[in-house]
Amino acid sequence: QVQLVDSGGGLVQPGGSLRLSCAASRSIFSIYVMAWYRQAPGKQREFLASITTSSSTNYADSVKGRFTISRDNAGNTVYLQMNSLRPEDTAVYYCNANIFDINYWGQGTQVTVSS
Repeated sequence: QVQLVDSGGGLVQPGGSLRLSCAASRSIFSIYVMAWYRQAPGKQREFLASITTSSSTNYADSVKGRFTISRDNAGNTVYLQMNSLRPEDTAVYYCNANIFDINYWGQGTQVTVSS
């Protein structure tokens, strides 16, 4: 079991950057996969990026080349660096940990991309 706290969202202009953080309540060293998702109003939750314990990463096509996921096992934190943000990136962003096929979610952090 783990509790996740998402932070780092906010209002940013198109083309700008943000870094989201996901702080875990315990060590994430043994959590094989951690990931980021987002959900825009009226849409389903969408996978964005994942990272394994060996730092192997996977990205959705919509964010590939713009977003970077990383994990700090010592700090029990997962990050999502978001560059070249677009209005269509506006959504609530959620951290995810899958432990023995049980999904744990952060509370979400709002990202709004607007001029």
